Amino acid sequence: MANKSFWEGSKHYLCERDLAQSFHMARVLGMPLLIEGEPGTGKTELPIQYANDTNSELFVYPVGSKSNIEQFVARFDHVKYLRDSQIEVLNAQREEKGLKTSLSTGGRNPNNLADYVAKGPAAKAFSSPNSVLLIDEIDKAPREFPNDLLYALSHRKFVMPESGEILEISEEEMPAIVITSNREQELPTAFKGRCIYHYIQFPDADTMRLIIEKHFEKLDDKVINVALDIFYHLRTIGLERAPTTRELLNWLKYSKQFSSKEAIEKMEKLDGLGALVKTQTDLERVQRMILTSPEDFKKRSNPN
Repeated sequence: MANKSFWEGSKHYLCERDLAQSFHMARVLGMPLLIEGEPGTGKTELPIQYANDTNSELFVYPVGSKSNIEQFVARFDHVKYLRDSQIEVLNAQREEKGLKTSLSTGGRNPNNLADYVAKGPAAKAFSSPNSVLLIDEIDKAPREFPNDLLYALSHRKFVMPESGEILEISEEEMPAIVITSNREQELPTAFKGRCIYHYIQFPDADTMRLIIEKHFEKLDDKVINVALDIFYHLRTIGLERAPTTRELLNWLKYSKQFSSKEAIEKMEKLDGLGALVKTQTDLERVQRMILTSPEDFKKRSNPN
């Protein structure tokens, strides 16, 4: 039976109620969950953490500018098929000459076309009932990919190339499908219509504190307070690329090697700035701010 229980997150993943509701609805209805939001809000982590927490098999398809439905579902290896067919002819000729040794095809049989079908993440997921399928950053794909994907997923079956094998799965055994997007381009309306949709808002300070506690159980509250004050200040000064949750966690992880007092002092000086700021322009801007107003960040991290 499919796992239709209401999943509320795991030890290392905070799944807010609205997101958990959308994810549950998608699994119950056998529909993909499309999650949009800015980078670093945990879109990709949801299916990964869910698969880990429920011991489900996970299949991942990272989308790129050259993605196509063949890569996603399955492709027929014509080169391998031609080579093995030639080997079969050579082996027949060797047998006629009385040679006992034969060339190997690696167990493949040219008469069985299914031996030459290389299954992609979709075909593998549909062959594994109640698995998890992540289609990551679909907004990077060519325009036709979401439309091709829409047809393939809505019919809950795939026809394997050349062999004609049909992979079909019931609504009950449908993989939990999560599709993520950073909204680099707008997705087709028809595609969105076939998905359960959720937009992840960037976490506020209180939610971020809960996320931090999921990752660092024994971190000093004072260190967290300073890190959060500086982090959210950096997000308000108009950087080209505002720091994300992932980067804050990396900064805090780095700080753990120091005592609380040392960590706070280093954070106030913005030591390890490269963990938070990711472009040359932003780096130079923040450094200028530190030089022109060296006490600014310290005051913000110690508001009282």
